[in-house]
Amino acid sequence: MLDAAETIVVRDGAKGLTIDAVAREMGVTKGGIQYCYGSKDAMIEALFERWDKAYETLFQAVLGEDASPRGRVRAHAEATRRADATSNAKAASLLAALIQAPELLGSTRSWYRSRLDGLDVDTEAGRRARLAVLATEGAFLLRFFGLMEMDESEWQAIFRDIRAVLVDAP
Repeated sequence: MLDAAETIVVRDGAKGLTIDAVAREMGVTKGGIQYCYGSKDAMIEALFERWDKAYETLFQAVLGEDASPRGRVRAHAEATRRADATSNAKAASLLAALIQAPELLGSTRSWYRSRLDGLDVDTEAGRRARLAVLATEGAFLLRFFGLMEMDESEWQAIFRDIRAVLVDAP
């Protein structure tokens, strides 16, 4: 069911995600979808949880042993860079769906805030790390919301710059 919901969000946008649309996509009754998720919001929440689990797996693999705040910023930028375009497009579509369900934004806000946890923004290194998170998210949103065309070469170059200028600089 979640695969069908993702397909709809990517193809038709967040407005296209309805219980009825998922039922049609799967060729099942609307009641079957409602039995599993109950509401569109519950389906969006399940999609976000699935995306978060996939991201967290990649993040932890990249993080390795450097769990410092700066290491976590480096891992976030690298995990975002490494995620395939399809996964990132799905995540962006999911974010668009979340905006239409303000009551579900709490966990997303907490997730974003956690990217900055522990940074000492009274230091230059901490401020650069904070900018690295914001630059990472800015590049992600611009590319995958279709606000700026960015081919793979430019995507990789942006993340090299984020790392060199904001994360790894002394």
